Amino acid sequence: MTKYVALLRGINVGGHNKLKMAELRDALQPLGLQNIRTYIQSGNILFESSESEALLQQQIQETIQTTFTITSTVIIRTAEEFRSIVNNCPFSEQDLADARATATGESLHVALLSTVPIEENGAKLLQYVSEKERCIIKGRDVYLLFYDSIRNAKLSQQLPKLEVPATVRNWKTMMKLATMIDE
Repeated sequence: MTKYVALLRGINVGGHNKLKMAELRDALQPLGLQNIRTYIQSGNILFESSESEALLQQQIQETIQTTFTITSTVIIRTAEEFRSIVNNCPFSEQDLADARATATGESLHVALLSTVPIEENGAKLLQYVSEKERCIIKGRDVYLLFYDSIRNAKLSQQLPKLEVPATVRNWKTMMKLATMIDE
């Protein structure tokens, strides 16, 4: 059995796509997922399965659509991949400290992508330059660093240039999910 983390896009945001995590866990049981747990209301699911990532992504998306009539992109990482994301942040300690000193709210976020963006689209995103926000693309993940606030950021609005589905989580959530993987 492989441990997975599934991250849902656009769940319980601004009063839209309301979905209770207890109901979601119940709806996922028939898929044969084991040890299903959720974290906060934004759609973070930890579970174990012997199925492939692609099949799980399809099954979870279809279950959410048919059971709750909500269309949500599901991004999946294995526990190993997830640990690698949190253990290999490409920003220096000084970069992080500088951002924390001026940011309102969380300064570090990760956009988790469904697939690796093509190089041309990655270059389009990286063309956006601002002294108040930075990003680094590592495979299927984009690390976003904000020196002000993600709410005022234009960088997060540039993510569609990658032309792949994505969902964003703040670093606090990423760290909590990494901890939960090993519990």
